[in-house]
Amino acid sequence: MAYDVRAIAEHFGAELITGAVDGATPVEGSVALADLALASSPGYATLVVATPTDWAAALESGDGRTPLAGSVAIIAGGTAADTLRTVLVDRAITAVVVPDLGADVVHARLTALVAADQAAEDRRVTTGTKVLTQVARRGGVVAVVAELAHRIDGWAVLLDAHGEVITTAGAGSLHVRDAGSVAFGRRVRIRHPGLQVHPVGQGEDVSAYLVIGARGSTSRSRDLASQVAALLDLLLHTADHPATERLGREVMMSTLLRGGAEAATLLRRWGVREQSLTAFAVASRSTAIDPERQAIRWLDELGAVHMVSAERGRVLGFIGADRAPELAAMVERLTSDASLPLRMGLGSAATPQLLARSAAEARQALETAVVDSRPVVWYRTLATVSYVLDHLDHSAMTRVAAVLDPLRDDGGHHGALTRTLEIYLAEHGAWGSSASRLQVHRQTLAARIRRIEELTGLSMASPDDRAAAWLAIRALKSPALG
Repeated sequence: MAYDVRAIAEHFGAELITGAVDGATPVEGSVALADLALASSPGYATLVVATPTDWAAALESGDGRTPLAGSVAIIAGGTAADTLRTVLVDRAITAVVVPDLGADVVHARLTALVAADQAAEDRRVTTGTKVLTQVARRGGVVAVVAELAHRIDGWAVLLDAHGEVITTAGAGSLHVRDAGSVAFGRRVRIRHPGLQVHPVGQGEDVSAYLVIGARGSTSRSRDLASQVAALLDLLLHTADHPATERLGREVMMSTLLRGGAEAATLLRRWGVREQSLTAFAVASRSTAIDPERQAIRWLDELGAVHMVSAERGRVLGFIGADRAPELAAMVERLTSDASLPLRMGLGSAATPQLLARSAAEARQALETAVVDSRPVVWYRTLATVSYVLDHLDHSAMTRVAAVLDPLRDDGGHHGALTRTLEIYLAEHGAWGSSASRLQVHRQTLAARIRRIEELTGLSMASPDDRAAAWLAIRALKSPALG
């Protein structure tokens, strides 16, 4: 609200007697002393109007039934005698003395002032809601949350029902932990007081939680945030994706990877009209974040078909070539602002009949993103290793991969040792992070690396041997040997 106690005193040109209620406390309403029944809401002040005589009588009677907590005495229609001032000071009652106007006149003017202020506040909320609706239509979830943070002069964090970050705005990325704690009632110390939580959805259908920290008007920020929560409920409302749908997407994705006329026909039936598609692959470095759910949310944001499926803990999908840069920019922003441990690789654009190569490129780009700890990597930006492998024929590729043949198991397949070597090299030889990703003890990891060196004759202390091992791992993943 715009009016505080000090502003009311200045409006009447009146004397302000300081007490328990600070002059900067916002005004909640105005009431005559005879009609006072309820104490003020926490953080707000109620203006209680009466003549000096009535105030003196009320205070001298010591009637404990009069709820003066959080109230400001408006003494109108006469001057405040010294005895009345002494009682006000002793009881720490904040007062405003308006000697030149009658109590009825002052009460009427205060009621009009507060009503006009509340009407203006309602208009600001209405205008803000209209703007937010337009933003939702044009920019989706991310734009709505950003606009809300701007209008409340604060920050906002949007969490899904599992506590994962959907988006942040303002300084929200710095308060993700506090937002999660207050949204899910975790009993931890919260550094930022006065946070507001607004569920997105009702009852068992809550799909997200909007947490805000506002510097401006509490009531206006609460009203705006509740409107935004309703908008987000519409934007985020999608059908659940049961196992049957997931299996159906996997079958359709396998058809796309086979290519040919069958893939083009399937895309037309799927409602995909783009003549050129780009593959993307996503991985998460945290088991708490589901990359498939994240990818589906991104596609919903972009209004794209769910051409996506999970494969061995990672996600492969396709999107129209003209929308791929938007997807990449979205992931870049989320990983930087919300610190999501996600990595994405994107392939080259391809026709519906030739999507397998784009998918292979996306997987290679993802491997580079994971190794280099980069949020997004395009295949076209890869150099050295990818360039070398792309220019090797099948025979040369086989010779490169043969370096790791001693690591095959009895069935002739690459297993735990090859996976251990890949993770070890991807983590730049860091024992702690490598053991964590493999979910083994560091001593177990060290024993495996020694065994790998014994079997292959390679030394992990040699840069050339490490490069040869990495080339062999990349060759094993090449479509030419697949």
